[in-house]
Amino acid sequence: MTRSVQKGFEPSAADVERHTTGRNIWLRRVPSEGDEPGKVSSHALNYQVLDSEEAVGRAMFDEIEAAAHEERGDLTIVILGGRGGQALHRLIGEKAHNNELDDLLSRLNVFTQDALTPMRSDNAFSFVRDFERLLGDSFFRKVKAFNSMQTDAADPEAELTRYLDAFESTGGIDIFFLGLGPEAGGASHICYIRPGCGAGAKDLAGVIPVSPSIIEHHINKFKAGGTKPNEADEIECRGATHILTLGPAAVLGAKRIVQSIVDADSAPAKIQSFERLIKTDLADDPETRRRQLDENPGLWIRLHANVRSLVLPNVLLA
Repeated sequence: MTRSVQKGFEPSAADVERHTTGRNIWLRRVPSEGDEPGKVSSHALNYQVLDSEEAVGRAMFDEIEAAAHEERGDLTIVILGGRGGQALHRLIGEKAHNNELDDLLSRLNVFTQDALTPMRSDNAFSFVRDFERLLGDSFFRKVKAFNSMQTDAADPEAELTRYLDAFESTGGIDIFFLGLGPEAGGASHICYIRPGCGAGAKDLAGVIPVSPSIIEHHINKFKAGGTKPNEADEIECRGATHILTLGPAAVLGAKRIVQSIVDADSAPAKIQSFERLIKTDLADDPETRRRQLDENPGLWIRLHANVRSLVLPNVLLA
């Protein structure tokens, strides 16, 4: 069953503009809003070292509760797949079994941030299947809306446009939960904004070609997190050709970013990636900065003034 529920959203009146960099396709609204990255101040990364994945999950949950107390109406969040979000999802799933979170869930709009495609919607390596496993049926009965990218859509670009209509209809993202994906040479990705993909500050979403290394990382982190797939699911996952992903404009447009990095044991390259993320000096020159962001897209969050990064001790260099 596909988990994608949009309740009464209005499509955007603005047109979608498409541009390409190599085989990467990016979508933005016309007229587009937001400053170019060279005009935005950069910030040091505010990171906090916690002692366990469960502690990271509790801290992420505390962020949701704090935002819910500040907002009188609906609350909109973007959740991440893989290890970074699993402790949070387990915690919410446990609390959703009773009435403890009923009021919060009834106000909560949830979006996912990326998806491998083409792939059956019930494949065990789908992020949504992992969300279902951890969040549970009670969560999905009670939440106001859960919005996911459709991995079996015949036209990925049309699917992304539909998804952006739902994404933008909420009036703004309160919390964007992010991880950090390792790339060669200590570079990194957020969502699946990858090195050399040509993403710009005004790009809301993209269709990105997949590589064998991404597929391998995706499969390994799902298995490490407890997914028990069958052989057919793994074969289909290895045959995915693209990733649907949110872009820099979606990330930078959030009111708050909360990053979690918990899986350096299973993905040791994240140690070098995190070191480079916190120590890189972003240039003031617009062209140099544009090149830095394209070479190491994890740096995009350094242009946001309200970021909290939650890490385990094994992410830090000794």
